[in-house]
Amino acid sequence: MWYDYPAMPERVFAQEALERIGQTVVLAGWVNSIRNHGGIIFLDLRDKSSLIQVVLSGELLKDARKLRPEWVIRVRGLVKQRPKHLVNPEIPTGAIEIEGQTLEILGQSEELPFDLGEKKLKASLSTILDYRPLSLRHPRHQAIFRVQETIAETFRKTLKKEGFTEIFPPTIVPSATEGGAEVFAIDYFDKKAFLAQSPQLYKQIMVGVFERVFCLAHAYRAEPSVTTRHLTEYVGLDAEMGFIDSFYEITSLAERLIREIFTAVNEKNPKELKMFRATTPLLPEKEIPKMKLRQAQEIIFGRTGRDCRQEPDLTPEDEKEICQYAKEKFRSELIFITHYPIRKRPFYTYPDPEDPEYTHSFDLLGRGMEWITGGRRINDYQTLLAHIKKWGNKPEVFTTYLQAFKYGMPPEGGFCLGLERITMNILGLKNIREASLFPRDTKRVDIALK
Repeated sequence: MWYDYPAMPERVFAQEALERIGQTVVLAGWVNSIRNHGGIIFLDLRDKSSLIQVVLSGELLKDARKLRPEWVIRVRGLVKQRPKHLVNPEIPTGAIEIEGQTLEILGQSEELPFDLGEKKLKASLSTILDYRPLSLRHPRHQAIFRVQETIAETFRKTLKKEGFTEIFPPTIVPSATEGGAEVFAIDYFDKKAFLAQSPQLYKQIMVGVFERVFCLAHAYRAEPSVTTRHLTEYVGLDAEMGFIDSFYEITSLAERLIREIFTAVNEKNPKELKMFRATTPLLPEKEIPKMKLRQAQEIIFGRTGRDCRQEPDLTPEDEKEICQYAKEKFRSELIFITHYPIRKRPFYTYPDPEDPEYTHSFDLLGRGMEWITGGRRINDYQTLLAHIKKWGNKPEVFTTYLQAFKYGMPPEGGFCLGLERITMNILGLKNIREASLFPRDTKRVDIALK
């Protein structure tokens, strides 16, 4: 049997109402704020597009007086032009308002733990994360993830333009990708498996299939430290390409990608940048500067007297110092640091033929923090096998990975960008957890762990 249900009026979004002055429309969303003036109630309705002012009076006041922030409503009303002296330039729909004709309550909210109407939430980060489904509704927190979407979208678009194929690697793996103990072991039926530290091994395998590949993959690091720049679960923007002649082809691709991301964020997210008083990092007109790790350490020693010249890596303080040097010397807030010691890099990293204790690897540092890690990989089967053993790993757990090299692999390399970290640094966030929808760390899986 067929039933005839009453047709629902077509809903329009708040910003679409700008083109319907003089027309009756139906809007739906959340009550963002309420102003009760006795015989008339003004409320700001929020939907995915914007805020819009709704004026309720007469018979609607009985239900309107019940409304509270975050109640979900549907309103039918007439779109009217506001008088010039009442235009609100702070919102896109500030030149119009809706004269309410009907009001329907679709959902109710309990009392809020903080005021979503404030320009910036007046709550600690811990409280903001404890109420994450609510705090994400705030315009400032929405803005973070609009910028993040632009970064991810541009990553995809740029690599597609460069002839890359998107892949979807697994996150349950038979071995620790990078080696070491910073890995989550899981019970996999009656076997032992791990959460992937990165999609590295699988994207290398896929170079033997598609030559150029990329993925947006979740990765997991069992690092016990709690810092403002690390997450237990993060999103990596990974790329890998074959038939390279030099690892500088990889740095060139990374630079093109970064420039495309900055351009896209400036074009698509000017409102969000303004909200955070942020700008995309300063870049030189030509190339982002590059220097070897040892050269950077000599510069740091000369500038600060801090002797890190025998260290295999840069400390956070060192990264800040060399970035400051790059800004002063090259007018660049980003700098490539290359040729890290072989003992500091994973087993698959390609040794420098001219200095085998160092590698054809790099980090791209920006605003005092690592943004990208990458380099050339070993593509010779026997060399790779020897390195696996030298790094204390068992070749049998890398059987699938090694097949790709056993049956022919071109010279190749790639890199990974941390999505949350780039978002954090573009917007100037103080804690990387702000750039993660639902951050995981040693003390939190949605709720704080006790």
